[in-house]
Amino acid sequence: MTDTTSHIRAGSVPPVVAARWALGTFLVLNLLIVETLFITEGSGKNGTLTVAKFFGLHAALLLLFQLLLIARVPWLDRRIGMDRLTVWHRWTGFTLLWVVLTHAFLVVLGYARLDDASMTKTFFALAGVPASLLGMLAAAILVAIAVVSTRALRRRLPYEVWHGLHLLIYLALGLAFVHQLEETTTFTSSSFAELYWWTLWLLAFGALVVGRIVIPVWRNAYHRFQVSAVIPESHDVVSVYVTGRHLDRFPARAGQFCIWRFPGHRNWWLANPFSLSAAPDGRSLRLTARAVGGGSAGLRHLPVGTRVFVEGPYGAFTSLHRTRPGALLIAGGVGITPVRSLLEEQSGGDVVVLYRVRTEQDAVLVDEIRRLLAVRGGRLHLLTGRTGEGARPFEPENLHALVPDITERDVYVCGPPAMTSAVLGALDRLNVPGRQVHAEKFGMA
Repeated sequence: MTDTTSHIRAGSVPPVVAARWALGTFLVLNLLIVETLFITEGSGKNGTLTVAKFFGLHAALLLLFQLLLIARVPWLDRRIGMDRLTVWHRWTGFTLLWVVLTHAFLVVLGYARLDDASMTKTFFALAGVPASLLGMLAAAILVAIAVVSTRALRRRLPYEVWHGLHLLIYLALGLAFVHQLEETTTFTSSSFAELYWWTLWLLAFGALVVGRIVIPVWRNAYHRFQVSAVIPESHDVVSVYVTGRHLDRFPARAGQFCIWRFPGHRNWWLANPFSLSAAPDGRSLRLTARAVGGGSAGLRHLPVGTRVFVEGPYGAFTSLHRTRPGALLIAGGVGITPVRSLLEEQSGGDVVVLYRVRTEQDAVLVDEIRRLLAVRGGRLHLLTGRTGEGARPFEPENLHALVPDITERDVYVCGPPAMTSAVLGALDRLNVPGRQVHAEKFGMA
């Protein structure tokens, strides 16, 4: 059993801060290089085309940085979390879109002024140039992806449809690469520029291929995951036990989640993110899910022996980020699953669990929670009732009444989005330091 207090080091840099500094330093250093390349080698045929080249160089850098954010690099994911990396990827994507559109507009305008022609005529003339056509196609794909990624459309599309369309980003990436390669003034203007861009593209491609393909394929071939047991926890909740070879070498931690596929049970492209509901013990993995869709509802019918394809583990919702001896774990509904696994690592410090459910019958795994807390001397507050009918346990004054020393604890929060937002708002008003608050959304998009 891991002693969580061993992760607490006075005066040490928190892992999330170290990862953010690493990403920020990487971005700033590359910005400085790109600015230098622009100043020394970025002159265009006129002033407008020079500015267009400025936006083109930065579009290439943003595209590669965006890929790094979704490459699922384990070191970054364990420290920042897939949810935050995905949010940064989203906003980087929209920034990239506007930079690309600005670049394209200025290119057309610059050549229109150079040739004293209309922008429409210039646009179609440029479309006849292979290098320019590739850039136009890449820009068109980015626009299409941005449109389907707006909240209004994203909420209406099934995840599989949205994800399939989003994969077109790789086609845009290839087109953009060849477009830049053909633009010799930016890619091969000097030996240093050529070495720099090749290195950056290979780094981004390499991180993506290793994180998204090589690691998952290798781990599944090595561990050979399969279902060993299916245990109903209630009428709509089920636990699935997964075993395999050498699970003591599977690098999962309590609080993390995996993306699970059951190829013999569902189509291989259908996947679900489920948290580990028990701390990995080197012998088996356990997920616990509520039936809220076709995928999770069908888990109770999985035959023993079903092969499982596992991606992960992912997430920063772990004891790696502990800063204080005491902990407050707040869960809502099936969000209790990562909290329950975290409890197995709470071998030091005082622990309080707040478990929010409508009724006691909805409190999944509550008996396991009580047993773990009894061993560790912790406390459980089962918070029942419907919000708005007198039950507002996450108002700041109510939280403080339940846990008077809340500002002296690490606080882990996992539950429905509305509950998580309410808790985070209350913690802010209670002046709980941000470095002590740990919340993560477990999802794929």
